[in-house]
Amino acid sequence: MPEVLAAFTEPFLDDKGVVYRAQAAGAQMPDGLWEGWIEFVPVAGGAPLRSPRETTQPNRVDTVYWATGLTPVYLEGALDRALNRIVRPVASQSAPVFNEPARATAPKTEAPASVEPPIAEAVLDPFAVYENGEMMLRKRLSALAGWHLVNIIVAYDLSDEPASTLDKLWSSSLIELIVDAVRERVDPVIAPRRDRSSASMA
Repeated sequence: MPEVLAAFTEPFLDDKGVVYRAQAAGAQMPDGLWEGWIEFVPVAGGAPLRSPRETTQPNRVDTVYWATGLTPVYLEGALDRALNRIVRPVASQSAPVFNEPARATAPKTEAPASVEPPIAEAVLDPFAVYENGEMMLRKRLSALAGWHLVNIIVAYDLSDEPASTLDKLWSSSLIELIVDAVRERVDPVIAPRRDRSSASMA
């Protein structure tokens, strides 16, 4: 049974001037884990909104802890995700390639069609945001759900860990992983430029 885990008094305004009050909701899933999402109810009346799943926790206590720790910046990001949900194209049902099964003595030239793995969709480029400073990158990342952070890590190859392992990490750990990986790649490139610039001024 879903329940409201935390209600927030601060109002949130969308681009059209609609004012919402936010509340964090959660429910137990069939596998025993808990999921949490954010709901936005128009103050003046109208259809409420909800974000995609924002977190997966092992139990209700941890889900309440997550809900009570949400910041206004995070909630603003959740409202944006609720208003602008990513539409993923639904793949049409595949048609058979052959009319019958392979014979026992299939020719060696026959090979199964290759299937490319899906490419993770990243909602932002961490390297582009990092150009405006590490604090800006951390702020933008903190407004994203954990699954968005995992997609960024996978899309930009920021970790050797599989997505199934990353999905089990807290959002704070995922943010540190992204920031550290971006810093390690960008700073070694920037440092030599600074050194050459300092030498030319000497």
